[in-house]
Amino acid sequence: MDDQLEDFKKTFFEESADLLGMAEMHLMDLSITEPSAESLGAIFRSVHSIKGGAGAFGMERLVKFTHSFESVLDALRSGKISIDKSRHDLLMKGFDVVSDLVREAKGDVQLPADREAAVLAGLNDWWPQEGGHGGGNGAGAAKAAAPVKKIQKFIIRFKPLRTLYAKANEPLLILRQIKNLGNAIIACTTGGIPTLDRFDPEEAYIGWIIQIETDIGEAALMEVFEFVDVDSELSIQLQPDGPQTIDTPFAASAPAISQETHQDVAKTTQAPSPAKEAVKEKEGGEKTAAVTSIRVDLDKIDRLVNMVGEIVITQAMVAEQLKQLDIENKNLMNGLESMQQHTRELQDSVMSIRAQPVKSVFQRMPRLVRELAGTLNKDVRLVTSGENTEVDKTVIEQLSDPLTHMIRNSVDHGIEMPDKREAAGKPREGTILLSAEHRSGRIVIQIVDDGGGINRERVKQKCIEKGLINPDAQLTDEEIDNFIFLPGFSTAEKISNVSGRGVGMDVVKKNIQALGGRVNVVNKPGLGSRFVLSLPLTLAVLDGMVVTVGQERYVLPLTSIIELLRPTPEMISKLITHGDLIHIRGEYIRLLYVHDVFNIRDAITNPADALVVLVEVDGGQKVGLVVDEVIGQQQVVIKSLESNYRQIEGVSAATILGDGRVALILDVIGLRQILLDRAVTKNPAHTLEAAL
Repeated sequence: MDDQLEDFKKTFFEESADLLGMAEMHLMDLSITEPSAESLGAIFRSVHSIKGGAGAFGMERLVKFTHSFESVLDALRSGKISIDKSRHDLLMKGFDVVSDLVREAKGDVQLPADREAAVLAGLNDWWPQEGGHGGGNGAGAAKAAAPVKKIQKFIIRFKPLRTLYAKANEPLLILRQIKNLGNAIIACTTGGIPTLDRFDPEEAYIGWIIQIETDIGEAALMEVFEFVDVDSELSIQLQPDGPQTIDTPFAASAPAISQETHQDVAKTTQAPSPAKEAVKEKEGGEKTAAVTSIRVDLDKIDRLVNMVGEIVITQAMVAEQLKQLDIENKNLMNGLESMQQHTRELQDSVMSIRAQPVKSVFQRMPRLVRELAGTLNKDVRLVTSGENTEVDKTVIEQLSDPLTHMIRNSVDHGIEMPDKREAAGKPREGTILLSAEHRSGRIVIQIVDDGGGINRERVKQKCIEKGLINPDAQLTDEEIDNFIFLPGFSTAEKISNVSGRGVGMDVVKKNIQALGGRVNVVNKPGLGSRFVLSLPLTLAVLDGMVVTVGQERYVLPLTSIIELLRPTPEMISKLITHGDLIHIRGEYIRLLYVHDVFNIRDAITNPADALVVLVEVDGGQKVGLVVDEVIGQQQVVIKSLESNYRQIEGVSAATILGDGRVALILDVIGLRQILLDRAVTKNPAHTLEAAL
């Protein structure tokens, strides 16, 4: 039972997270001048559902706050009260409190006792309730002043239907909640249980009769059953004697009550209202749609992904063994090709299960921009596009922090103050564009603002002050712009609550690189800046090109490869200051010898005798990787190198090939950085850009 209760709680917390996210999205879209009834209804239902679940699990603090919050939302959607900007802010703070209380109920945080006090006082001032702080309109004040402390006795007859159990509701939790509301005696009615030969294990046969003395009123008692009343036979009857003490033990009459049949209980049940029937019909009509999706534990999906990865490796091993056996069996080869095709389809299907739209991350940003703009007294508008672009769930989980940092930087450092924008001929309101799209097997996310851009002179001056560069250093614009990714680097004149400590962009770059991605900045002083994040769609499997260097084998991501070529001696140029270059179609491209990077013996050192793999790196630049031979294209399973060994410069991960050998997956961005570092080391008088 304890395990089942924990499972129910886990489901409640997952649903609460979804409900809060959906409600926050509607709240951000809520117009103050013309609030949408649909949005108000969606927000109310979210809070109402969280309150109901919290009540079932005895989370009193969460129930108390959501009850007040729900009352305000109900009055708002019914037009009894109106909203303005300050009240809209109060609703946002209310959602923060609900979110915090859910996290506390989950055991993630320990909140101070007065966490919700200020917001609760604001809600009660807006729409006074029973026990509130007064104020507001007359109707609310009258409601707050109504006497409610009256002891009354009720008889509750509660018999669940089979649909109640089918929806994973637990009557025992409801009975426990009732018992906490007053002096209650509960008796079970078992008269409806049939003989064994007619017994249906999926049917509901038992019910309960509850006698309770309480001061909370009939409406409050009904709230306990509000999520199950359409799935049960329920009646709540006030005893005519009114306030009284229990002078006859209810237990004495329990045997007689327990003899009540299923029909007896049904007779005493109040006739369902048309509204309730409508709800039942509606729920019945939604059953077909409800089964189109299910909630699955992420661990189960991860195990499935790992299993698919093992199948990919095993399939590669079988293909390798067949190749070595040199068997000319057409049927066998056809079967292997079919298996490869089915494995690819299986992998795509499994990956699609983990794929989620980036909307879950994007929808957090409008509020961030709104609050930051308010703090900084700026006018900023956020425009999003491509929210439905899908990417692996693991990638999405890692995106939130980098995007938050970059949006904060755009609002704080990018967008100018309204007067300054107006003086520069710009609209007073700044615009930030947040977009996502699939491009060449990767997801590309851009953050573009129409602010002032990066002040290169100031960045350069800061670098000189910190001793990062010499005062007479000749740097390109790109090199200056990229200094913002250095740890602790900041051009802010003073530290504020928003930024200025130089913590952020270096973390962004580190997190993105940890995901196998990269981040570029395109700066146009006076016109704005563009940050481009390029990330893999999944962290599990990739299409790669297997190459050999000496006796070693490496994997290059297929999406980075432009072309393969075997150069002639005339195409190779050797320059003292720039290393070896290859001349192709009027373009000079720097060569990088992989055997030199990893110190591999017995590799081919003459590029005219080897192969050159042209790969694309940041900003569309190219590098030619010199390798001995190309084995072929292959799908490989990514194994984290840092988790199993340690980080290696120029290597992003490892994999297991069909012959059982471990191969390293090369990081072309990291290889390019090695190339740049070596060029500067050998030729300190030259700039990094000149090295290419």
